[in-house]
Amino acid sequence: MKKIIITIGLSVILFYLLSFYFSTQHATLISIIFLLVVLWSNEGLALGVVSLLPILLFPTFDILSTNETVSNYSKSIIFLFLGGFMIAIATQKTELHKYISNKLLTLFPNTPRGIIFSLAITSACLSSLISNTTTALLLIPIAIYLSDDVKVRLRFVLAIAYGASIGGIVTPIGTPPNLILLGFMEQHHLEAIPFVKWIVLTAPLAMAMLIVIPYVLSIGMKNSVIDASLHKVKPLTSDQKRLIYILGSLIILLFVNSKIEPYYMGLGLNEKGILLGYGLLMFLPKIGFLTWDDTVKVPYEIMFLFGAGFSIAMAFSKTGLADVIAHHLLSLTGLPVVVLIVLVAALVTFTTEITSNTALISVVLPILYSLGNVGGVDLSLILFIATICASYAFMLPIATPANAIAMSSGVVKVSDMAKYGFIFNILGIVFITIIAMVYWQYSI
Repeated sequence: MKKIIITIGLSVILFYLLSFYFSTQHATLISIIFLLVVLWSNEGLALGVVSLLPILLFPTFDILSTNETVSNYSKSIIFLFLGGFMIAIATQKTELHKYISNKLLTLFPNTPRGIIFSLAITSACLSSLISNTTTALLLIPIAIYLSDDVKVRLRFVLAIAYGASIGGIVTPIGTPPNLILLGFMEQHHLEAIPFVKWIVLTAPLAMAMLIVIPYVLSIGMKNSVIDASLHKVKPLTSDQKRLIYILGSLIILLFVNSKIEPYYMGLGLNEKGILLGYGLLMFLPKIGFLTWDDTVKVPYEIMFLFGAGFSIAMAFSKTGLADVIAHHLLSLTGLPVVVLIVLVAALVTFTTEITSNTALISVVLPILYSLGNVGGVDLSLILFIATICASYAFMLPIATPANAIAMSSGVVKVSDMAKYGFIFNILGIVFITIIAMVYWQYSI
């Protein structure tokens, strides 16, 4: 209760200060967003509860009507993620994720550097399909028992946390900000990025990060064999084999359906329907793996979080606050393209260290949209860069759930995470800038 009272008090103070510079409506909106972000961060209320507050607060303070706010909680893009959740639950129920993890862990040398690479790559692969939180919870207990050396454990755990963040950007369903971007593009009639095209765009960045980050983490470690046996890979069960076939058919369908201009226009099927359809297939008797009781594992609070994010984005646009902030940022339009990309990447990367990446991207997207094609840079490219950078926060435990789980392991100190994280933040900004300049700006 103390956290809630303090947060409300700070929001009121912030409203009073902002009222000297903004209109009453804009000052109110910023104060409400501050309230939501702090409650998300300090866990004064449950994530799902905080995510539903816009339905009460926005109409009460004349920001959006109830119908306008509620409509953001049922956007079609949310059902794409729901289908992904169902597939992820089936993967966990059949323990296919454990098979994949153990198989990947055996592909690298049984040395500190080899294990760091295997853990980071395994974490990235899993987090591209299931949540970063689940990935970290699965792998970190394994990593801790791979060595008795405290320094080795530290780097193993960081490899998992950072790998989860790296892999989350590889697919549209890998992390919430990706879905926020797709929903925002749909809302503003921008051409959405198809599932397969998204993977093609992000794969080079993820591969570069998965080479550099594990290598840096392994610097200075003795190249001795780890005195801990890896989990033995058990043969696939019949359920696991069936799920692999189903997932394989999903991947093939997504590739066949993807539009590759100017050569191939795809099947034209709705990707949201495809993902939701495969999610529902998980309940089909003798084919699927789930019963309705399994739906209690669906993280509905994350779906509410999407709704809150979309509501914040709509509020910024509807009230004109995004235009007001964009007006103050118009000086950016004269900057060279590379400088603009670096500024956007750095601003988002370091800001997301201290706040929810979902809330941050919900605020940033409408502001960038109001700027238009800044400095000749395509608007979709700037929105894409900001979204990717929102997931590339490596310094602080509150930045991502994976970082928080790494900290809760008792192996990692804030100073350790900040030291490595600052280096990786800079590397991420550099890699994103280079790839955006030589690849993304010609492909998005």
